[in-house]
Amino acid sequence: QVQLVESGGGLVQAGGSLRLSCVASGRGTFSSYATGWFRQAPGKDREFVATISRSGRSTYYADSVKGRCTVSRDNAVNTVYLQMNSLKPEDTAIYYCAADDTIAAGTSRANYHYWGQGTQVTVST
Repeated sequence: QVQLVESGGGLVQAGGSLRLSCVASGRGTFSSYATGWFRQAPGKDREFVATISRSGRSTYYADSVKGRCTVSRDNAVNTVYLQMNSLKPEDTAIYYCAADDTIAAGTSRANYHYWGQGTQVTVST
């Protein structure tokens, strides 16, 4: 069992930046878990944002955030980060961290067994 807690969300103006964090706790070694970020806007399905492999050497991004977001992790402190720059109003959503120890990395919700409660990101015009 792994618990994930996101933080770092908030209200920011368009063009601004935020860094989201996700701290993992519980059983196992964090470096054994691939992690991903997803988001869900009101009235929409939860969608993939970014994923990072267990070692951190491989990353993959949704086209909608590519070039504006960077996912990273520090296995020594059991934390994965999502740096978001040049934010747009359409980035407004609840952002969720996810983890799983059976995959190398994943872009689908179905890939992940463990989820955090989410952190709200609101981008104003």
